[in-house]
Amino acid sequence: MPAAHPRPRGASLVLTGLLCLLATSQLAPSATAQRALELEPVAMGFQSPLQVLAAPDDPTRLFVVEQGGLVKIVRQGQVLGQPYLDLSGSTTAFVEQGLLGLAFHPDYAQNGWVYAHYTNLNGHTRVDRFTVDANDPDRVDPTSQVNVIGFDQPTIFHNGGTLAFGPDGYLYLGFGDGGGGGAPARDGQSFLGKVLRLDVSQQPYQIPPSNPFVGSSAVRDEIWAMGLRNPWRFSFDRETGDLWLADVGEGEWEEIDFVAAGSPGGDDFGWNTMEGPDCFIPSTGCNPAGLTLPFDSYQHGGSPYLCSITGGFVYRGESMATMHGRYFYGDYCSGQVFSVRRDAQGQPVDRIDHSADLGTVGQLVSFGEDAAGELYTVSLNGRIDRIVPRGLRLSLSDLRAGTPGELRVEGGTPGKVCYVGYSAFGVGQTVLGKLGLTIDLDRPSFAVQRPMNAAGNLVLPVPVPPFAQGLQIWVQVVHEAKVSNVVTQQID
Repeated sequence: MPAAHPRPRGASLVLTGLLCLLATSQLAPSATAQRALELEPVAMGFQSPLQVLAAPDDPTRLFVVEQGGLVKIVRQGQVLGQPYLDLSGSTTAFVEQGLLGLAFHPDYAQNGWVYAHYTNLNGHTRVDRFTVDANDPDRVDPTSQVNVIGFDQPTIFHNGGTLAFGPDGYLYLGFGDGGGGGAPARDGQSFLGKVLRLDVSQQPYQIPPSNPFVGSSAVRDEIWAMGLRNPWRFSFDRETGDLWLADVGEGEWEEIDFVAAGSPGGDDFGWNTMEGPDCFIPSTGCNPAGLTLPFDSYQHGGSPYLCSITGGFVYRGESMATMHGRYFYGDYCSGQVFSVRRDAQGQPVDRIDHSADLGTVGQLVSFGEDAAGELYTVSLNGRIDRIVPRGLRLSLSDLRAGTPGELRVEGGTPGKVCYVGYSAFGVGQTVLGKLGLTIDLDRPSFAVQRPMNAAGNLVLPVPVPPFAQGLQIWVQVVHEAKVSNVVTQQID
């Protein structure tokens, strides 16, 4: 693709006058429209799946974590018969217990380390490290199991379950308050109701010297944050490193907590003094001084009934550029998928209920992110779906300078011509007055392409000049009265 407005050669012909003819007004990039979404089936038939994820830099496989102790691989839509990991003899799926989470080490391609968070047969928390089989990349070596950390759980409730590596390379682990009313959540000698931060580059684990409570007799060195009821999924924004955490409430409020990248940690999110933005114990007149209040929250109730938050991810994939920077999350009870942005002042803005597009997801227990940053929903009833653009759909192959790429368009009208808009300036809104359409590109140029084939699809070569290396481009297709998704990509 060209850098900005230069004339590309080959299959594309830049219409230098088209932008002047069609674009009657230019809107601020922040006013980006939100295109319709849908759920695309990926795989089904799982037994109580709780998580879907990808190994670092692995675009070919998805890993599905089942509560009963199995981790299965999905490759090209097919579920492999051999499990990647089998802990079914070490855990039991019961209420909020079982195999709860998985995380790949950032250097997985070199060391083969993967970490599992589960409750053992006595119902107590264990986090173990495994190493991939040297002769089979689709299974771990069952003899490689090493315990990283473990502690007793008082009840079968509020075990948390997320573990994730932060941008600092440390392992973060989230634990609930144990279901006993919340008192341990702010007890500095207990891991209940906390996020821990560990250096697992060697065994046994080490305490990062920058952990916020190192040297404090009141709070254990492993603790990075406290005051949580049941953190059900947290994630790091792959672009900024910010942490987003969903904490399940008691009887009135669900909350989203936010910690900016580079924070020293030490946040107290307030449970059980507060539930969401309100006092809990005491019910009135509590003192929020020193607490980190939620970034956003919502109350129980409504129709469909909202009652339990499921945390997700900030979208950073290529196929839905207008969704970039939006935090996707949902509610287990209602099955709704939502997204929200954080503005420059740190406030929640532009909340969207996506159920008009996506419908509801029965037993929405988790979200997932693949190696390319695309997002997935996980239903406890056994189904994995990908969140994709609805309607006219555009995709690009990986673009490399000096090598022709490929552009694909699906969902068009046979025989009708489409226009490809491209920009080096990002997303925005440009009104095409003559066509009565608004596209989501800032200062775009356009190229005319061949008509759609008999199936309503189009495949075209994309000339990529050598000087385009390192350029970030945004592309969108206009076809009759339809506008596609925006695809963004950095040219290698």
